[in-house]
Amino acid sequence: MTGSLLSCALAVLLWPDRGAARRSRLVLVGGRRSARADGWRRGIDLPAAGAAVAGGVGAVTSTPLVAALAAAMAYLVARVWVADRAERRSEEQVRGLTEGVAVLAAELRSGRSLAAATETAAAACPDADAGRALAVAVRDPRGTGPAHADPGMRSALARVAAGAALSVRTGCSLAAVLSTVEEDLRARARHRLELRAATAGPRAGAAVLAGLPLLGLAMGGGVGADPWRVLTTTVAGQVLLVAGVAFELVGLWWSRWLVGRAVA
Repeated sequence: MTGSLLSCALAVLLWPDRGAARRSRLVLVGGRRSARADGWRRGIDLPAAGAAVAGGVGAVTSTPLVAALAAAMAYLVARVWVADRAERRSEEQVRGLTEGVAVLAAELRSGRSLAAATETAAAACPDADAGRALAVAVRDPRGTGPAHADPGMRSALARVAAGAALSVRTGCSLAAVLSTVEEDLRARARHRLELRAATAGPRAGAAVLAGLPLLGLAMGGGVGADPWRVLTTTVAGQVLLVAGVAFELVGLWWSRWLVGRAVA
């Protein structure tokens, strides 16, 4: 019975999310979809796969309770890792867009046409998606910003589009407006880095505290107390194991939420 329930739980975790897979394979830029070269890897649900592997290992090597707890922890840890990767990807795209805006402003100041300057700026962007989004934002500033899937890029593109629309509406220099947008994007990036540095201590502290239970298990096993057997084979130990894992997850979520609010 327990094995059947565990199998059903793993099947639910691995059930494919068609919408998420479609969103991960495609990126919206200016209302058009462009397929990524590594879309097949992005279609894999890493949290569900990690939960399945951890649950399977736990079921083979220990009790069903340990397997369920291992699957839950692996799922949440993988979710955090995927979110961190997405955040880093967003920051890389915004940096690439900022570099493209700087090149576009310099090209316009040198006297080149908007079409030629936009093409050069898009090619100069370190990130190809950011270059394409920049080109669309300048050529069609009215409907560009909200079309991008990433919130960070959507906000940055909205500023670029607003600057381009202001230049079209008032006739002011687009190069001057884009230079101001570039300075704003760089200032926001510096502010975010400063917040990251200020919260590095709490992040490290939370990571150390999260590892203390494992250290306690290792120390108990070293002195011959065998805490793992007590936690997995006795009723009181299983209750304590579930409570400890729950407190651990809540503490990690709480610390991450606090740090996230400070950085946001």
